[in-house]
Amino acid sequence: MAIAMAVVEGGGATPDNDISVLVCPATDEHPRCSEASVVALRDGRLLLAYSEFIGAGADDSPAQIMAKTSADGGRTWGEACVLQPNTGRQNVMSASLLRLRSGRLMLGYLVKNSSSDLRLEVRLSSDEGKRWSDPVEACRRDGYHVMNNDRLLQLESGRVIAPISYDTDWLHDAHFRVFCLLSDDEGKTWKESASTFDLPERGAMEPGVCQLADGSLLVVIRTQFGQIYFSRSRDGGESWSDPEPSGIRSPESPATLQRLPRSKDLLLVWNDNYEPGTGHGGKRTPLAAAISRDGGKTWGKARNLEDDPNRAFSYPSLTFVGERVLLTYYDGSTLGRSSLRFRSLPLAWFRAAR
Repeated sequence: MAIAMAVVEGGGATPDNDISVLVCPATDEHPRCSEASVVALRDGRLLLAYSEFIGAGADDSPAQIMAKTSADGGRTWGEACVLQPNTGRQNVMSASLLRLRSGRLMLGYLVKNSSSDLRLEVRLSSDEGKRWSDPVEACRRDGYHVMNNDRLLQLESGRVIAPISYDTDWLHDAHFRVFCLLSDDEGKTWKESASTFDLPERGAMEPGVCQLADGSLLVVIRTQFGQIYFSRSRDGGESWSDPEPSGIRSPESPATLQRLPRSKDLLLVWNDNYEPGTGHGGKRTPLAAAISRDGGKTWGKARNLEDDPNRAFSYPSLTFVGERVLLTYYDGSTLGRSSLRFRSLPLAWFRAAR
């Protein structure tokens, strides 16, 4: 396989402690490369799946799911190949990769047909991504189902959970409510959670879920209120508490939340900014990270991953490999293009800010 050399950046940091690679630069043909997910393969390589838009970068522009692999921890990456061709009338986008307890890989992605028809499909691989099963449609109702990239989670019980923000037609309604799709047979069949939750204005948007050390679930929610909201579940995602403000300022942009390996601590990555009265509540910069040691009730000092005021950074993914934290996020320029950045940092870098 041909290896494409990538530029390792990091403001003077050595490649051993900070790897920052523009792994999928935007081009005229592909002006938006974004919404990615990473999983570690059994042979030590990394598998990257991401949305590659064709000709334009709007959410409804043509797009497909592409893949690259790295054999050196993300410093260099192989040539891109099509992982999921465009089977929608508009596109397929927002990849999620998940290593299941059975050892198989799960790929989730959205199939977009119109402003009222967006559905989650999942496929399985038993040979480390060489071949994939036929797709299974997870959604049980008609409508517009949003699941961000890198959102699939398998609980300690074995249940797979897919957090969904749902609308009937986002162009003509633009009000989202949240429920979860649940599978107890590793993606063969799916059901909806027993309850949903909602918020005013555009509603509860782009949820992400993690499992706390006590087994309960915490959902992070994008809002229009200048801060992140949280909801909790104590029955495996069947029912959810009313959303509550977190006190963490944020524009109208998604956040990613995961529990650190072998720890009770939570890691949050989000845009630490709010500018009232501006579009979407402010710029999607800086991109920051913080740790909670008490299940999301309080948070330590934020540390910036990116802080260029002339660029935008959003739709992050999080993967833990050994003592390193692997991230992807789009890196948007003033030219309206979005490239995909891969970042690898020691776990100690995040803990140092507590």
